[in-house]
Amino acid sequence: MPSSSPSTTAATSPAARPSGETSGLAATPHAYDAGLLLLRLALGLTMAVHGSQKLFGWFGGGGIDGTGHFFTMSGYPAGNVMAVVAGLTETLGGLALAVGLLTPLAGAAVVGTMVNAIAVTWDGGFFAPKGFEFALLLAAGAAALALTGPGRYAVDRFLPVVRSHRLAYGAAAVVLGLVTAGVTLLLRK
Repeated sequence: MPSSSPSTTAATSPAARPSGETSGLAATPHAYDAGLLLLRLALGLTMAVHGSQKLFGWFGGGGIDGTGHFFTMSGYPAGNVMAVVAGLTETLGGLALAVGLLTPLAGAAVVGTMVNAIAVTWDGGFFAPKGFEFALLLAAGAAALALTGPGRYAVDRFLPVVRSHRLAYGAAAVVLGLVTAGVTLLLRK
């Protein structure tokens, strides 16, 4: 049975190659990084627009007063406060996802908000326009980004603490988002 010697393995490893000699895969961007960027932009900007509807009334939204009234009608206490919290969470969490900044926490923010959206629309069934399918898709996408990390085209790549994304960071963030959502749902009548 042939054995692989350490010298053979070391000679073929990328670290052992001269600085000018790299394989094609190491020198070119990975397709999944581009895919994660596309997902982050679509999901993050969608959430930011939803948040701006709540905060500013842009894009046909209700603004703080209209959204606050909706929260009150949905059983949440202090509707206007909840509108500001949801609007800021969606806007800031969405923008952070779009640029890949603190991605696990941004994903957790979106997950928590969307779990509440699912709870509010649960009685409408699964399918739009009154169902929870869209909120579920946004929550799943945000959780996926929290777990996988943002890819190499992200601000996180320049932050030492989150540069090397770990599954534990993403899992802890998703749990944090779910716990926060659960606490918020307990406030609902």
